[in-house]
Amino acid sequence: MSFIDASRSIERQRFFDGQRLLASDLQSIEAFNREMRWLHNQSLHQPGIGAGFTVSGRKGDRQVLVGAGYAIDDLGHEIVLTSGRTLPVPPVAGDLDGRPQRYVLTVRYPRDEDLEEVELREGACDTRGAVRLREEPIFCWVALNPDGSPAQDQAEILSGRALVLTEIAVRECKLDKDLSLAQRRNARPPTQPHIACGVADPTHWDEWAPWGGRVEAALRGLYVLVGGVQAKIPTGSGEFLATPAYFARLDGSRLFKIPDGDGSRQVILDGLLSVVDPTPAGFTAQVLVLAFATPSGGSDEIRDGGAEPPNLRELLGQWQVGWMGVEG
Repeated sequence: MSFIDASRSIERQRFFDGQRLLASDLQSIEAFNREMRWLHNQSLHQPGIGAGFTVSGRKGDRQVLVGAGYAIDDLGHEIVLTSGRTLPVPPVAGDLDGRPQRYVLTVRYPRDEDLEEVELREGACDTRGAVRLREEPIFCWVALNPDGSPAQDQAEILSGRALVLTEIAVRECKLDKDLSLAQRRNARPPTQPHIACGVADPTHWDEWAPWGGRVEAALRGLYVLVGGVQAKIPTGSGEFLATPAYFARLDGSRLFKIPDGDGSRQVILDGLLSVVDPTPAGFTAQVLVLAFATPSGGSDEIRDGGAEPPNLRELLGQWQVGWMGVEG
């Protein structure tokens, strides 16, 4: 359905000398300007937070602090909070299974009847009425089902009629962990996904052996598996709100010299890199290290099942992990 419908008060007011003005005439002027502004917001912006509405809360807190802010809902209504609000977390012990109960905090545009009357005045003929209302949005904690869907107001949340500011988990009437801001929607849609990249310099490797011990068997052929290493890769510099899609690479030389009797011999080492346990703050890079034969004579010593594998943690100290994350 078109957002321009008969319910909108889009009429131009005209006046003439000597006309008697009523309250409805002045309110019609305000209604016309308001409806045109809402049409502008609805046409050129998506529902979401325009500025502010910061939410803070840490594990163990019994309340969250919401900062002043400005937002727009799916009808173009401006949602305004002029000063910070402190909201208590829902007083629940947990969900029915004994786990923390998850909630989202929503904010929505108030109707006139929901607002506090700041000033009332006396009129002619024993009339009296409010002339100013305090602009104040409506906050609501909405419980989430185990699958993460809202237990109520689902259509309003999906459409943007009610805007999500944060998600929390509550156990014993307090935050079970730090709150999450990944569910927030921006009123200014990004022109492209959020992309960030970096290099873990230096990369601190640890030995990794998913097969349960050092390599005892060997592959006869083009290459041989000689071991594994892993490293924790921080990505906090990317400032991701949600877990992005990570892409990673190994930087560094592939030519190494390993001890061989009284001297050393050159081998080619490369790795198969996997990204595991990704979060907004980082991931684990796991690398299966392969040895390839050099043109000068192969890697028979490495392929020999009885040979001692090289100390990969020391040998690969020059390898670094470069990464890129794509969010959105």
